[in-house]
Amino acid sequence: MLTVGCHLSASKGYAAMVRQAMQLDANTFAFFTRNPRGSSAKAENPKDEAHARELLSENGFGPLVAHGAYTMNLCTADEEAREFAASVLADDLRRMAALPGNFYNFHPGSHVGQGVDAGIAYIAQALRKALEPDYPVTVLLETMAGKGSEIGGRFEELRAILDAVGSAKVGVCLDTCHVYDGGYDIVNDLDGVLTEFDRVIGLDRLKALHLNDSRNPFASHKDRHECIGKGSLGVETFRKIVNHPALRGRPMILETPNELPGYAREIALLRRLEAEIY
Repeated sequence: MLTVGCHLSASKGYAAMVRQAMQLDANTFAFFTRNPRGSSAKAENPKDEAHARELLSENGFGPLVAHGAYTMNLCTADEEAREFAASVLADDLRRMAALPGNFYNFHPGSHVGQGVDAGIAYIAQALRKALEPDYPVTVLLETMAGKGSEIGGRFEELRAILDAVGSAKVGVCLDTCHVYDGGYDIVNDLDGVLTEFDRVIGLDRLKALHLNDSRNPFASHKDRHECIGKGSLGVETFRKIVNHPALRGRPMILETPNELPGYAREIALLRRLEAEIY
């Protein structure tokens, strides 16, 4: 059975998100660990966390995919901002220990003129330190569209971070909009892209996917998400993805420009596509 869900609001707590996901026929979901455009985080609530763990276990949920704040740039040129981002990362991993066995995904960051090698070194340094307490969470680097000085637009950049960190507790989340905008043609050659991913990174490091159509053409490097089937990827691409043997079992998270009713329709669509032969 497809492990699919969408991005939900954490404003009412973890247990409320689990119940909301069930209403959408989802068996995974994503959420921001803190304000996505800032740094503030909700107070921790052990009772709510325990209730959520019970609901997740009782209802057969797959791994969740938490998301770090967009403002967390681990490789910015500003040393003070870089250190603050590293402290946010460390705190987020500590918080994720309340939901053991799940994923924490984040955008690697932008080197803002320092160069890719310097950016990778800063990201790896922050990750090594944040992973020292060995919290029960796997950290995921998200594939990016490669706009500006973004790191992660090429598989080789993600591989370099993985090698520099040297931990099995770091993997990759593949975003369909990002990789297509970044120049990997999953529309016409999904098999070829996955073969390239396996050659450079290894499919064993691919832990989750973000399912998003794109408002932009191939290799645009712009990163503009669209609803499933309404962009340049098209429904057939997602039929191939949800049925591809190399992607089976991984949580697939919708981040399309939708409200809850739209997410419910897309989850239903993806489940229908999984049931069809491709």
